[in-house]
Amino acid sequence: MARIIAIDFGTKRTGIAVTDELQLIASGLTTVNTKELVPFLKEYLGKEDVESMVIGEPKRMNNEPSDVEEEIIRFRESIIKNFPTLNIIRHDERFTSKMAFQTMIDSGIGKKKRQNKALVDQISATIILQDYLYNL
Repeated sequence: MARIIAIDFGTKRTGIAVTDELQLIASGLTTVNTKELVPFLKEYLGKEDVESMVIGEPKRMNNEPSDVEEEIIRFRESIIKNFPTLNIIRHDERFTSKMAFQTMIDSGIGKKKRQNKALVDQISATIILQDYLYNL
């Protein structure tokens, strides 16, 4: 089987998580500068067998799209253009940043490390992917 990759898209940074080949375990991969996201994915997808990409879908509490949705749509179009065989899935990402921060606290990560927004983004991507796998 091929891997599934998850994206927690942000205007500055993007968290990335990936499954193992059996699609059982979601693990944080990295956080990249959003401007470097497509080149990073070209390199990663050139080396790894990935069948699907789960892109977080940020929504407000009233179910309206968040402000970043327009940029995510442009990113999605770029992915379709660059990787036409990749299956793209949108998945609700509400509360993932709060859950990521709480996960860091529960794991005993110190206050200084919890201020690392890149780590929060990577954990958020992992939560998005875990939730997607759970709901398959």
